[in-house]
Amino acid sequence: MPATPRIVFLDAGTVDDLPAFARFDELGDFASYALTSPEQLLERAAGATVLITNKVALSAETIEQLPELQLICVAATGTNNIAKEAAAARGIPVRNVAGYSTDSVAQLTLTALFTVAMDLLHLNREVYSGNYSRAKDFTLWRQPFYELRGQRYGIIGLGTIGRRVAELATAYGAEVVYYSARGNDHDAPYTRMELDEFLATCDVVSIHCALSEQTDGVLDLDRLRQMKSSAYLVNVARGGIVVEQDLVTALDEGAIAGAAVDVFREEPLPADHPYLRVRNRDKLLLTPHIGWASVEARTRLIEGIMQNIRQGV
Repeated sequence: MPATPRIVFLDAGTVDDLPAFARFDELGDFASYALTSPEQLLERAAGATVLITNKVALSAETIEQLPELQLICVAATGTNNIAKEAAAARGIPVRNVAGYSTDSVAQLTLTALFTVAMDLLHLNREVYSGNYSRAKDFTLWRQPFYELRGQRYGIIGLGTIGRRVAELATAYGAEVVYYSARGNDHDAPYTRMELDEFLATCDVVSIHCALSEQTDGVLDLDRLRQMKSSAYLVNVARGGIVVEQDLVTALDEGAIAGAAVDVFREEPLPADHPYLRVRNRDKLLLTPHIGWASVEARTRLIEGIMQNIRQGV
């Protein structure tokens, strides 16, 4: 790598508000763009020795047209937007940042669960609408809610984030079990279950696995109907793991009590997405893929990218 590398961050809009972002200038000739469209990609990447991308796809054709490129840094954990074989053929390392968002995603997982299971959005509206002010009693609710203590909390994917969620659920007194799509046992103090029993017995199911051939669409309508009608589903992993229309059907027919979703097969969420047509919106909490995005997590991400650049080729 040259003494002064030319570094281009193609889609920095989700991290360029942080103080740590200014430190990229210390590493070389640095340029950044909030977003880069496919039409803008080659012009902006031309001459770069280091490319940083979050979601911008780098195809084999694109990589071949960037003769000076020596390093690709992914501002995320997943690298499926990179033609890695083409990069390897050129001797170009592809470096990601793992583990930066563990606590942030785990925090949202429990927050989202409690928000939907305790009916908090509805209760907030009841206070602001004046219905609580007109109530005859000092308290108000429309449906019972339960403590997590003593309930079975099921985790799909016992990786770094899944283990952190397991720790939090255990701290609340839940019984944690897990399902592994690969059928692997993990060195962890939790019981691994097969999917049928897992779905039929868990009071909460939260998803923390990668999207793969084994997990793509694994939670379809038949699987969702296996769950308890009192159970809650939380998906903070990848949208494609749950068949999205089937989740709406399951909620509308009362197959499960509620769900919280932070990830979608297509992002941003299309305006005609089936989630937006769910009958009772209080049963489906939707957040715009924010689980990864605490200030601390995004700062760790920037620091990880800079460390990957410092390592050179």
